Amino acid sequence: MADDTRFGHRAGAAYLCRVILEGKSICHTGRNEKGIACRQRLRISSAIFLLFCSLSSYPQSDSLNPVPGSDPRPVLQKKRFLAVVAGEAVLAGASVLGLNEVWYDDHTRVPLHSFNDNREWLGMDKAGHIMASYYIGRIGIGLMKWSGAEHKRSVLYGGFLGTGYLTILELFDGFSSGWGFSWGDMAANLAGSLMVSAQELCWGGQRITLKFSYHPTGYPEYRPELLGRSPAEKLFKDYNGQTYWVSLNLASFMGNGSRFPAWLNAAVGYGATGMIGGVEKFPGWQSHPSFERYPQFYIALDADLWRIKTRSRFLKGFFSTFGFIKIPLPAIELNKYGVKVYPLYF
Repeated sequence: MADDTRFGHRAGAAYLCRVILEGKSICHTGRNEKGIACRQRLRISSAIFLLFCSLSSYPQSDSLNPVPGSDPRPVLQKKRFLAVVAGEAVLAGASVLGLNEVWYDDHTRVPLHSFNDNREWLGMDKAGHIMASYYIGRIGIGLMKWSGAEHKRSVLYGGFLGTGYLTILELFDGFSSGWGFSWGDMAANLAGSLMVSAQELCWGGQRITLKFSYHPTGYPEYRPELLGRSPAEKLFKDYNGQTYWVSLNLASFMGNGSRFPAWLNAAVGYGATGMIGGVEKFPGWQSHPSFERYPQFYIALDADLWRIKTRSRFLKGFFSTFGFIKIPLPAIELNKYGVKVYPLYF
């Protein structure tokens, strides 16, 4: 069952576009700590930009959270299908060509090579890759289903859209003297695509979703050029304040007769703290305060906005747009020092 409501995300897309287009001046430092860290974040920003453009250009489909008995046999609608394929091709092609000019023109082309960044940021950057790939795939599947494409074809073509797009950027990195192909990034991209696609094939919808939350920290004041100066920059750059969640919809595992609230989820999260550099001993670390770096794990309740029923088109658009955000609720943190309880955790 498709929802033909169109949602506007022009403000968010415009900001992300500005972030991407400013990447040349921000990330001209090449393969050093600042350059690589900035490059990682801008790569994720470009993926999110593609996601926002897709959302603003096409209607959402609720087929990723289907209502039992409401999934008729799909009938391919050629105009919709061609619009989806053409739109995705134009968006991806234009963004890749633009990024090629913005990010790589200061670096010479070299044979394909790789570099290992798996130890940086305690894996927080990889969590960002997984989430970006997951949501691009989720949108891709929804758009293919909206066009009437057959289920397995929707999953095959739409679910791996994120991996396909991000692989192009990784290859550009691999042929650039200033960067390098990251196998860790590729594994994270593939994990995101597999997560959304496997659930579609096994359950016909998303019972387990990825979510994001953020809270301000004091770490950017020590390295604002790396961790951000403005609130918007800190949101993207300060990994210390980010938490990535795996949110399980409990009712979807209980059967159709369950009276358990369909919107109530249980979530586990991952974060990290003490990071003012990609690694502990970054260039110039002696002139900065030393903080202990360690991972943090969370357990919390969550609300699945996609499963809240409403007749309001505005609320449908709001819930669909912000469903990726972890709702602030009580949480328990587990780390190397013990357990901490939060009345509300952002």
